[in-house]
Amino acid sequence: MTTAHAAHVRLFRSLHTPSAPLALANAWDAASARVIEAAGAPAVATTSAGVAWSLGSQDGNTLDRDRALAAVAQVTAAVTVPVTADLEDGYGDSPAEVGSTVTRALAAGVAGINLEDGTRPPVDFAARLTAARDAAGKAGADLFLNARIDTYLLGLGACAHRLAETLTRAHRYVAAGADGIFVPGVTDPATVRALAAEIPVPLNVMAGPGAPSVAELGRLGVARVSLGSGVAQAAYGAAGRAARELLAGGTYDALADAVPYPEMQELPAMR
Repeated sequence: MTTAHAAHVRLFRSLHTPSAPLALANAWDAASARVIEAAGAPAVATTSAGVAWSLGSQDGNTLDRDRALAAVAQVTAAVTVPVTADLEDGYGDSPAEVGSTVTRALAAGVAGINLEDGTRPPVDFAARLTAARDAAGKAGADLFLNARIDTYLLGLGACAHRLAETLTRAHRYVAAGADGIFVPGVTDPATVRALAAEIPVPLNVMAGPGAPSVAELGRLGVARVSLGSGVAQAAYGAAGRAARELLAGGTYDALADAVPYPEMQELPAMR
């Protein structure tokens, strides 16, 4: 990989610190990525859900790999900051296919990726992580590999044992090559603190309304905070509100907070 790519990965790694957690507002296309970068973001993450919805598909490994990676490539081409891509389960039925996905994602310019375990047996998911790490090695590239654990998000297993199961998976995934652990679905301070204390790599959580602030999560040991599909959902919510207001009352107040047209027109010139 290029010197510029290596520099992006080094920068991206350095941004993971509880003293000032990496805050990621997730993008789903080139324009949303540019808007996020223009707001001052030091890195951009994609949301698989937002990408899928924008292409007329459902989230959850229903979007085909070619279209998903094309969207990732559009985001990396649109911004100057490091990009980490949500690749769901790796868009493949086998570890070898996951490795192929990672090779193509690296060619698209990503500094990092997310892979998720979902309901997959942890031993199988660990093999996919190892395949992803091996693919980066074969490409001669560094890559921040973030392993998502869905025990809390999907409510897997008995609640009383969920923390222990999450930690067991985290240690297995780190041994398989993960650089970070992402545990969406949990923001209560006691659980977050326990996760951060026992996981030996940067901890990533997903936040939204009602969650502790980025600074508060950092004090609990979190190194990375993501909004997941939240920004895309908010954008589509704004579209729905504007349409309902227009059709029901013939008014336009929902457009009051829109990005000004000249500002949107300037975004492509920033690259």
